Amino acid sequence: MTGLEILLLIFVLVAVLAAARLVRAVSPFIVNTVVGLVVLSVAQAAFGLAIAVTPVVVVIVAIGGVPGSILVIVCSLLEVAFVL
Repeated sequence: MTGLEILLLIFVLVAVLAAARLVRAVSPFIVNTVVGLVVLSVAQAAFGLAIAVTPVVVVIVAIGGVPGSILVIVCSLLEVAFVL
């Protein structure tokens, strides 16, 4: 192996390890987002709520999970925010 091949191999190894660490760090937020958006969808379908799903709502739900989605639902019911 030449020096360039070894350097490229080290670079690829570091990139794979960094990507794995990033996926591990982001996966809880992805799960929270999916579960929270399912809760919002069920609330919209079951109770006929009109909740605007904006990027702000997605961030609140991603960080807060189910409690975040309940907060969005309450704010929408009180017509404080997230109303269509």
